[in-house]
Amino acid sequence: MSSTVRTAISFSAILLLSLSCLVAVPFIGGTMTPLAAPFSADYGLEHRIFWSIRVPRVLAAFLAGSMLSLGGACFQALFRNSLATPYTLGVSSGAALGVTTAVWLGASFSIAGQSAMSLAAFIGAAGAAALVFAISKWRSNGSTETMLLAGVAVSFFFSSIIMFIQYIGSHTDLFRVMRWMMGGLETTGYKDLLLLAPLSAAAAIVLMLHIPELDLLSVGEDFAASRGVNVAICKITVFLSVSLMVGAVVAFCGPIGFVGMVCPHICRRICGAANKILAPASFLFGGAFLVVCDTFGRTIASPIEIPVGIVTALIGGPFFLWLLCKK
Repeated sequence: MSSTVRTAISFSAILLLSLSCLVAVPFIGGTMTPLAAPFSADYGLEHRIFWSIRVPRVLAAFLAGSMLSLGGACFQALFRNSLATPYTLGVSSGAALGVTTAVWLGASFSIAGQSAMSLAAFIGAAGAAALVFAISKWRSNGSTETMLLAGVAVSFFFSSIIMFIQYIGSHTDLFRVMRWMMGGLETTGYKDLLLLAPLSAAAAIVLMLHIPELDLLSVGEDFAASRGVNVAICKITVFLSVSLMVGAVVAFCGPIGFVGMVCPHICRRICGAANKILAPASFLFGGAFLVVCDTFGRTIASPIEIPVGIVTALIGGPFFLWLLCKK
């Protein structure tokens, strides 16, 4: 069997898995939903739970997982680093700092239906990305190495500020921040999806359009430049697109770790390293992966729900160690 046929079969299997998750998982919960319940209002409560709670939650999980996984695949190609994730550049810690500050100050306003915590998370994520980019641009004209180091430094600095605010804050504030930092998909209705989807879709389209350039950049910046790629513009575009996309996900769902590292690696082993296949495969597999993790978290100890961030960390931690030892 040729490699092209094998890749096509693998990608088709990932596509089928993703569609199966979207169709089947809304029926799964503390109690199984009858197959006829979604199509008949006669089922009353089960009908409403299916369409008002389970479907939007599954869609939110799929969208968040897709964005994180796609961002991870793009960052790994951009930085030529198999351990790079969407949170490498301090986006998660910036969002966490925004939320911690909002909780500490007692912010309780909302704008366009969005809570102060969500708005603060997005502003913090965007601010962290802007700071990392400004530092790398100032010191080395935007080199990927400096960007990675600046991201790690900014992440640790923001984490220290978070710990200081938690230390001087109340126990109630500490609990709220810690619960948010576990990540969660406890959404009800479609309001958040209508805000998250456009931001994520716009960033994802931009990233997909730059896949050929990322294939060349994964070989080396000099090689990409020799093939006519404007390296500086490409890096800025990919960096800002991933940061916007991940910032939106973190603002609505909290920091859900390891999805952006685990899923691209699994897809790379299944479909190969060519980003024109790897990127869409990571998009689909990441969505299905987070849907399955969220389903496990909300059913394994029902009626108690385990935050999905804990589930992904339990999977991603050993995977990270295995990858580190293997490499």
